Amino acid sequence: MAQPDHGYTEDSIKSLDWREHIRLRPGMYIGKLGDGSQPEDGIYVLLKEVVDNAIDEHVMGYGKVVEIQIDDQQQVSVRDFGRGIPLGKLMECAAQINTGAKYDSEVFKRSVGLNGVGIKAVNALSEFFEIQAFREGKTRSIEFERGLVKYEMKKPGPADEPDGTLISFRPDPQSFTPKVHYKLDYIREMLRFYAWLNPGLTLKLNGETFRSKNGLVDLVEAKLSETPLYPIIHLVGEDVEVAFTHCTGYGEDYYTFVNGQYTTQGGTHLAAFREAIVAECRTFFNKQFEPNDVRGSIIAAVSVKVQEPVFESQTKTKLGSTHMEPNGRTLRGHVTSVVTQQLDNFLHKHAPVAKALQEKILANEKERKEISGIQKAARERAKKARVHNKKLRDCRIHLDTKDKRKEESTIFITEGDSASGSITKSRDVETQAVFSLRGKPLNCFGLSRKVVYENEEFYLLANALQIEDNLEDLRYQRIVLATDADVDGMHIRLLMITFFLQFFPDLIRHGHVHILQTPLFRVRNKKETLYCYNEEEKQLALQRLGKTAEITRFKGLGEISPDEFKHFIGDDMRLEPVMMPEQQSVKELLTFYMGKNTPDRQSYIVENLRVEGELEPTTAPDAEEAAA
Repeated sequence: MAQPDHGYTEDSIKSLDWREHIRLRPGMYIGKLGDGSQPEDGIYVLLKEVVDNAIDEHVMGYGKVVEIQIDDQQQVSVRDFGRGIPLGKLMECAAQINTGAKYDSEVFKRSVGLNGVGIKAVNALSEFFEIQAFREGKTRSIEFERGLVKYEMKKPGPADEPDGTLISFRPDPQSFTPKVHYKLDYIREMLRFYAWLNPGLTLKLNGETFRSKNGLVDLVEAKLSETPLYPIIHLVGEDVEVAFTHCTGYGEDYYTFVNGQYTTQGGTHLAAFREAIVAECRTFFNKQFEPNDVRGSIIAAVSVKVQEPVFESQTKTKLGSTHMEPNGRTLRGHVTSVVTQQLDNFLHKHAPVAKALQEKILANEKERKEISGIQKAARERAKKARVHNKKLRDCRIHLDTKDKRKEESTIFITEGDSASGSITKSRDVETQAVFSLRGKPLNCFGLSRKVVYENEEFYLLANALQIEDNLEDLRYQRIVLATDADVDGMHIRLLMITFFLQFFPDLIRHGHVHILQTPLFRVRNKKETLYCYNEEEKQLALQRLGKTAEITRFKGLGEISPDEFKHFIGDDMRLEPVMMPEQQSVKELLTFYMGKNTPDRQSYIVENLRVEGELEPTTAPDAEEAAA
């Protein structure tokens, strides 16, 4: 029996122009929208698309300076000193999909932005966008509003500025949020990567300068959290460059790039490097080392140049290419060949470095064998506990699946049954899991990895996350610490962050760990209810609802009903990312906050004490809790 067509006719087929499609489906082009509070938010992708074009000019040999300005109104301007867009092609470059010089592979052989979409996406998602080119003493500009032309200079005019391109834009609050704002710290980190990948290039952000002399070596040095076990090994071959060393901590720390693009999720080039270093160490030292023993505690930067790279998303965070060039060499084979040959030559010439590398691999092997018995017993316990494990209330979709919602997968780590109960009842069972802690976990600072297997709670958590051996099988995109905003809750947060930093630092390095922000106040009258996360929001709510509005202060997550909690872990969930410290080693940081109580820490607490008028008086916490 034929089913009714429900009005499916020729009129149902709609063709959207370029700007309508981008504005209707912005996530296809820039990923997550957001308000700028997270480094992966789309407004940073807008900035990157513009800067990428300036970088490509530099790579082609034109322009050594890129200037970026961001004002209080969140208007951005990017000025490069390359060749400048041909004056007669401004409109096509700014407002016509599939138009751009980067389709000519001879002009931009090693470019990132090969799809001709980037600048158009910035244009369509900006309430103000202006593109201006300077070439041979002449200039021309066009202004847009949400992709529509507002002013066009029909004929070029005279200009006394150097050749290059100036693009200015202001993200559209209609597409993002009225509170959209740039965090300069995120942009500084972005510019540091550009500088490390392009030695000799100068980038300026509101006058602040970013420049690198030694490229990837400078990058690895900047990311070290402790003194390395041997000097950084720097290898350069055809279209491949790597720099790496080993430290004493846990985990593997990689920074990978394709044509200067930071591929945060790695891809083919990273897999090839990880294989290559294991293969060469086995050959050079004539021993079949376990891969994790070779790579444990490594910190490395890997950069490749690929003609017409294929990425797994428009935001270019993971390389999917299998070949260096169309119908040419395999990418994996080429990277492996360059790394093994170059590393073999290096180790033969630098015997002290080779010895230090071998000693590190052997130390990793020794520790692994020492804990193998404990690990086996822990796995047996986990198998028995899994059937009756009341700590984990799992979800259905995980990061290691092929489901289109896998990037939403989240696990909340809560304190006690009352908080976990509220989250469990209000969560999205498809993508949100809950892991309940008994109370305050163990302070694991200074302990060896044996504690992960000896402490049942830690092992069950590592088992739930699926990070026991490596992070490749991580089951959740976001690990969210959901604790009360009181002294005990802060202390639990600190203990859990210590656990991750000590044994699984890659989780924090790659932005997986977050802190859940929950409201401190509920302000309501008979018509409306507002939730406030700080004193300022509470005062604004009172102005809106009237001074007679009822105010409730939440003292703990358990006090928030499941019906209310669903508002705080849904689309508007507020998360604060846990980030690696700048200019301070992890070891120093943990020693100060989590080590033995010291006069220095006591002085720090006294100097930084502050009174929160809204908090109820409590007894003085001990030094470690105050530090939290």
